[in-house]
Amino acid sequence: MSFPPYMTFSKSNQRQILLLIIGYSCWSLAIFGLSITASRVVEYSLWWSTAFMILQLYAAVQLLLPALLFQEEKRSRSFYLFWGGTLLLCIWLINQLPSSTLQQPLVAIKSGLLMLIATLIGTALARYVHRLWEIIPIGIAMALADLASWMFGPTASFTKELQQYYQHPVGPPPFIDMVLIKLAAPGTGNLVPVFGISDWIMVVFFIIVASRFGINDNLIGASGEILARRRKLGRYLPVSVVALFFALSLAQISGIFIPALPLIALIMFLWYAIRRIWLQYRKPSDPLSP
Repeated sequence: MSFPPYMTFSKSNQRQILLLIIGYSCWSLAIFGLSITASRVVEYSLWWSTAFMILQLYAAVQLLLPALLFQEEKRSRSFYLFWGGTLLLCIWLINQLPSSTLQQPLVAIKSGLLMLIATLIGTALARYVHRLWEIIPIGIAMALADLASWMFGPTASFTKELQQYYQHPVGPPPFIDMVLIKLAAPGTGNLVPVFGISDWIMVVFFIIVASRFGINDNLIGASGEILARRRKLGRYLPVSVVALFFALSLAQISGIFIPALPLIALIMFLWYAIRRIWLQYRKPSDPLSP
């Protein structure tokens, strides 16, 4: 049985997608187990909260390494319409499942699914960056849209609804809760919303762009693509996930909801600029890789 072209992937890409699915499924189980551990931390502590966040983000970014090995394929509009609709349908369907004694494992699975979908979307968006400077208007547009929504648009009202719901969880969760990624947090036995799917899309977007242009964005070693080809986990710390962590930490310390996208974009622009200057003034004999 043959499938239409807009439904198929190359053998190599099928393998990378399967690795992503397996990886984020394991990540879902891990954060559910971590939430049980977190429930035993009686008193809230900023240090405990930071440690839990670092652990979960660091594990999540290791699992997207297969996305760096995707091969480019010519795609039609039908491909994006079909798979975009399929992914949206998956998000909607998993949120229609009834709450039960399996509520927490289900929430963990939802978070893993959102991370997987965000990884695929971020990877697809990065394929349309043909010159490095093109990330500037893209990043500015997304950051301004997020900032405007936070200041004047629906994000402000969504934030109030979320705060009220999680302080007094009565009735169904707000609609925006459907696209929020939840992590284990100390002092509670539940997974709590930490950031949105759009934030992880931008994290992945910057990672794939760096890989496409041969820029090593790993702060602790070889580039992500090299690690992916060598199948080495636990050695990848890209700048964009550090930017996300910084934005989340700033919001946590201040106690104020701060949109992450503008901070991520700003930090990435500064990092690219500094990196560019460094490469221009580096000696030709310098053995450091770009």
